[in-house]
Amino acid sequence: MPSTFRLLLGGLFASMTAESILVLALAIWVKDLTGSSRLAGLTIFAVVMPMLLAPLVGWVVDRFPRRPFLVVAHVCAAAALTPLFVAGQRVWIIFTVAVLYGLSYIAVSAALNGLIKLVVPGDRLASANGALQAVKQGLRLIGPVAGAGLYTAFGGAALAVVGVAGFLTAAVVIFLLPVREKPRARSGGKGLSRDCSTLRRESPKPVEPWLTQVGAGLRHVGSLPVLRRTTIGVAVCILMLGFNEALVFAYVDEGLGLEPGFVGVLATVQAFGGLLGGLAAARLVRRLGETRAVAVGMLAFLPAASFSFVVPSLWLVFPGMVVFGFGASLTVVGFNTLLQRSTPQALMGRVTAATDAVIGGPAALATAAGALAVSVVDFRLLFACTGLVLLATGAVVWVRTRQITLVRKPFGPQNSPNSTATGPDLIDDTGVRS
Repeated sequence: MPSTFRLLLGGLFASMTAESILVLALAIWVKDLTGSSRLAGLTIFAVVMPMLLAPLVGWVVDRFPRRPFLVVAHVCAAAALTPLFVAGQRVWIIFTVAVLYGLSYIAVSAALNGLIKLVVPGDRLASANGALQAVKQGLRLIGPVAGAGLYTAFGGAALAVVGVAGFLTAAVVIFLLPVREKPRARSGGKGLSRDCSTLRRESPKPVEPWLTQVGAGLRHVGSLPVLRRTTIGVAVCILMLGFNEALVFAYVDEGLGLEPGFVGVLATVQAFGGLLGGLAAARLVRRLGETRAVAVGMLAFLPAASFSFVVPSLWLVFPGMVVFGFGASLTVVGFNTLLQRSTPQALMGRVTAATDAVIGGPAALATAAGALAVSVVDFRLLFACTGLVLLATGAVVWVRTRQITLVRKPFGPQNSPNSTATGPDLIDDTGVRS
């Protein structure tokens, strides 16, 4: 793994530590102040709500070099947390911070995919994404519990201290990365070029309408069949998993007869499986290819969705959640690697943000739909139905999406790991270069 990426991973470890403690702890803070589970749930929804602005955020990201933008984004994330120092009993401040944090998360995610593509050679992208996912899942093992304990012991200001310190540390490390980027090309305007000793004026380039630029990421996804089908498959999969989130509470309560807090135990077991998946993902992606690795990850959700949750038993749910977490990490690593390999650098921000919106937005609504459905339909039947949908989706992605082929190009001034060249490096299954 390139030393530049190892340095980047060290900085992201600090920011991901802050992320792992924040969301659940903010919800607990609101629950403590109001006594309302509904408002606590709305706190998490407030983090997701900025996803509606994801295409616009991606357009902003693509107008700036990756490294400086990430530095500024992390500094802004730290600044967004500072109102927590004076929040006290004012719930509206916590909600405001949650929205701003959600907005910064989208910006960081969109820029990070581009920076990873910039500093890691194409044949090592799966390893980089796997390492990132392993760290993220490892922090999920301890982060939520640590955040809850931190709030209980020291109050909300302690969350702000840890969050601000984590994001500022990441900003400093990213600022020190030895990455050279060319300035982003501005569309439109007149340019000058020299032909031998003659200076001639070029005709002005047409300026794309603003909405056309914002929607370029989604159009790129739609233009490549391999990327389009995989994105749709992942979106359907995450939609069903969002639907299942509300069902888990019914499973724990009605199925196992345990307190709702046991859901946290299941989340920890899932994170352990996610850690294993992150560690193994690079090898599986290299062996299977990105799209089929995504399909295998989807199919790994089946033991939990269609069996472990349908037949309530601790002996079944624990291994089911480990496999579930493993599949989630494999799906994320395979999909992110596919995005990076099939997208020009100049579009990485918009494509990442567009897919985040397409995948994450409907999933948030599906969670509410699941909460409504479980009040009128037995949770076992709902889990069985979602298992069938996941099986069909994973099978379609496996069968219909053929392997993409990496076009091996020798490293040179225009194609080094640190180059900002945006030329194509993938051919999809129709032969169309990306």
